[in-house]
Amino acid sequence: MSRLVVIVAPGSRGDVQPCVALGRGLAAGGDLVRVLAAPNFRALVETHGLGFAPLSADPAAVLGSGAGQAWTGGRRFLSGLRAVLRPVLDRLLADVHAGAAGADLVLAPSLGFLGAHLGAHLGVPDVELHYQPSVPTRAFPHPLLPRAARLGPWGRHLSFAAVDALSWHVLRPDVDRWRTETLGLPPAGARGPRRRSPVLCGFSGAVVPRPPDWPARVHVTGYWFLDTASPDPDPRLRDFLAAGPPPVYVGFGSMQPADAERTAAVVRTALRRTGLRGLVGGGADDDDDLLVVRDVPHEWLFPRTAAVVHHGGAGTTAAGLRAGVPSLVCPVFSDQPYWGDRVSRLSAGPKPLPLQDIDVATLTARLRELTENPLFRRGAQYVGARLRAEDGVARACSILRAG
Repeated sequence: MSRLVVIVAPGSRGDVQPCVALGRGLAAGGDLVRVLAAPNFRALVETHGLGFAPLSADPAAVLGSGAGQAWTGGRRFLSGLRAVLRPVLDRLLADVHAGAAGADLVLAPSLGFLGAHLGAHLGVPDVELHYQPSVPTRAFPHPLLPRAARLGPWGRHLSFAAVDALSWHVLRPDVDRWRTETLGLPPAGARGPRRRSPVLCGFSGAVVPRPPDWPARVHVTGYWFLDTASPDPDPRLRDFLAAGPPPVYVGFGSMQPADAERTAAVVRTALRRTGLRGLVGGGADDDDDLLVVRDVPHEWLFPRTAAVVHHGGAGTTAAGLRAGVPSLVCPVFSDQPYWGDRVSRLSAGPKPLPLQDIDVATLTARLRELTENPLFRRGAQYVGARLRAEDGVARACSILRAG
C-alpha cells in the first residue's frame, strides 16, 4: 500500500523546486506525494504528477510588502522575521494543518519546527529538510551568524543554538497557540520540541563538506535538481545566443533592489565597459548587446553563458555551480552571504559583492575578474563536474525508504 508523503514547501521557487524534484523521485518509487506551496506554484507541482495543497502566504507578496522590504533591506534577519510573518502566520499554519491531513510521513524545513508539530499531531514520522547547513558543528558557524567564526570551536557550535533559540522565540506565541487550539498538543515550551528527527541536507558535500561531528541522523545527499525537458526557447533568446560569444547572465530573483532602475543602469554600463554581452533578469530594455529574459530554466540557460551574476539564493547558487561557469554572488540577506563565500572559497568566482554596494566602477572590476581570471573557470568546472556526477534525489529517496 502506498504511503502519503507530505512535503511542506513555503517560500520562493528556489525553495519549492527542490521539493518537487524530491517528490517526483518518491512518486517514481510508488509513494503518493502532496506538496504544500504558494498558489502560484500549483502548475509546477501538478505538471510533475504530484498532489498540491495551497499555502495562502505568497512569498513574492510578503517580500514586496513594506515589512518585507524593510526585512530584506536590513541586516537583522531573525528579528525582522516576526514583522514579516505576523500578517500571514495564522493562515499559513491553518493551511499547513489542512494540507497535511492523512500524511504517513511529513517532510518540512526547520523553521518553526513545523514537521515535528505535525508528526506529533498525526502520530507519524517527520524528516527535516535543510537547504543550508543548520545542524550544530564546531567546524563553522551558522550561515546566519558568520561573525561567530572568530569565537572558536565552541562559539561556532553555540551559534546554531542561538539561531534556533531566537527563531523559536519569535514564532513561539503563534505556534504554541496553534499546537494547543488546532493540533491538540501541549505547548512546546521555551526550548521548543526536541529535535531527534532525521535530517536531509539538500546540498552537496562538494560544496559543503560534511563536518565530522554531525550525528548519524544527518544525511548530506547532494542537491535535489529538477531536470526538465529542454524548453523551446523564445526565438529572441535563441537568436541572441547564436549571434555572438556566450553572454553573462545577471539576475537577482526575488531580491529586486528598491532602486531597480539605478541598478539596471549600473549593470548595463558595467557590461558595456567590459565589452560583455548580457542577459538580464529585468529592469532594462533589449539592445544588440543585451537581452531581457524571464522564466528561463537556469539548468538550461546557465551552461550557455560565460558567467552568472546573482543574489546567492541556495538554488541559484547550485545551478550556477552545476553549470560549471564562474559566479559572482551579490547577496542581500539571510544565507546569501554564506553561499557567496562558499563560491569564492571553492575558487568558482570572486569574493561576494553585496547588492547594496554595486556601482559602475566596482561591478566593472568584478566582471573583468569574473570572466578573465582562468582560476575561476577551472574552479567552476571542477565543482560542476562533481555535481553533475551526483544524484541527490536518488540518495535522499533511498534514505527515506530505508527509514
